[in-house]
Amino acid sequence: MQVLISGGAGFIGSNLVHYWFEHYPDDTVVVLDKLTYAGNRENLAAYEGHPRFRFIQGDVCDREAVREAMQGCDAVIHAAAETHVDRSILSGGDFVQTDVFGTFVMLETARELQVPRFLQVSTDEIYGSVPTGFSKETDELRPSSPYAASKAGADRLAFSYFVTYRLPVVITRASNNFGPYQHVEKMFPLFITRALEGQPLPIYGDGRNVRDWLWVRDHCAAMDLVLRQGEPGEAYNVGGGYERSVLEMTELILDELGASRDLIRFVADRPGHDLRYALNCEKIRRLGWAPSGDIEGKMRATIRWYATHREWWERARARSQAYFQAQYGERLQDGQEAP
Repeated sequence: MQVLISGGAGFIGSNLVHYWFEHYPDDTVVVLDKLTYAGNRENLAAYEGHPRFRFIQGDVCDREAVREAMQGCDAVIHAAAETHVDRSILSGGDFVQTDVFGTFVMLETARELQVPRFLQVSTDEIYGSVPTGFSKETDELRPSSPYAASKAGADRLAFSYFVTYRLPVVITRASNNFGPYQHVEKMFPLFITRALEGQPLPIYGDGRNVRDWLWVRDHCAAMDLVLRQGEPGEAYNVGGGYERSVLEMTELILDELGASRDLIRFVADRPGHDLRYALNCEKIRRLGWAPSGDIEGKMRATIRWYATHREWWERARARSQAYFQAQYGERLQDGQEAP
């Protein structure tokens, strides 16, 4: 089998490449990645020169690059996207271009080449805030941020290619992933790396916003299962079943690192900040998937991974200094310490 993983040098994509070679050593893996600030070829260093690995640097919006990467593939896993909510609030145009138009190019090329299977990687954020209960795949989509809206558009565009062209599309909608290789702008690695340096941790609002946390390798297993056994045209929620607030996660990080909770700073909230995400995952469980368990243990192991891979995240962080200042500079000046 030959599989194309778009965005394969990013966080979820690179973990999926590692997962794929561990489980399917006879398969050929093709990665298409633009190598933006969030893409890092170091994440794939283990496969450089591997006879069953091919890397193509290119944009999912570039039809020629996409066709080159997809030619001869038996399956496509479309994980490439602009994914950072905060960046989408500062400037949403790149998100519409990459997440919507890029998905169109991927789908159109898959249709032309008659690819046998296409997995669209979506997100729980397309449901919007869920104060109580759990989002089902049939629920209304009410995305709050430009990022979430662009992913909702891509999600439904993928579905339309199944309905209109019978392209065998399946969709996963995952909750907040954590694990190694996540870019340092995201909350979990941002707070780990800042705590390692004794720098204040900027928590939006009161820190009570809740997310369902999912180990990235569990997500990889879910994508693999849905790709192979999911019903074409269907979406599948993928959640870790581990609901924790941002404040609780921050305290876990500080405690694991032996750092002081005095580093906590409550700062001005971001616009449209969803209170809670939570997923009903009965549908994918019927296929045989479930989280592997011990989520807190995996979180603590992830914290230690960043602590022992300082050179990796220092290089990644160097590309984000301007963004951090724009997003948090004034907020931190006006922030308040935890009581």
